[in-house]
Amino acid sequence: MHDVPDDGEGVTKPEDGLYCLGMTVEGARWNKRKRFMDESEPKILYTVGPMIHFTPSKKEDISLVDRFCCPLFKTPDRRGVLMTTGHSTNYVTDIRMPTNVPASHWVKRGVAMLLSIAE
Repeated sequence: MHDVPDDGEGVTKPEDGLYCLGMTVEGARWNKRKRFMDESEPKILYTVGPMIHFTPSKKEDISLVDRFCCPLFKTPDRRGVLMTTGHSTNYVTDIRMPTNVPASHWVKRGVAMLLSIAE
């Protein structure tokens, strides 16, 4: 994620995986300068998320050190039909976001990323 600009300017097709831009962060913000999750500005609920580079990886190769597994939902309505996997139909995946505080800090605040803020 660190080699990808947040605005998508000048980005070419990656060799592997894909870039995703346009997600929204709810309950926190992406600090572009420091390149990690940060506290929201006062009275700001939704902020622009960073461009994410999704790449295929083996589960055992994924490090969770200094990362918050931020849930990604389709909409802010975090409910849906419960599937046999135990996840809601509104849930998409977790995104490992860099953080300089324990992941529990963001979990307690209910931080999530959204594909759409319209319901």
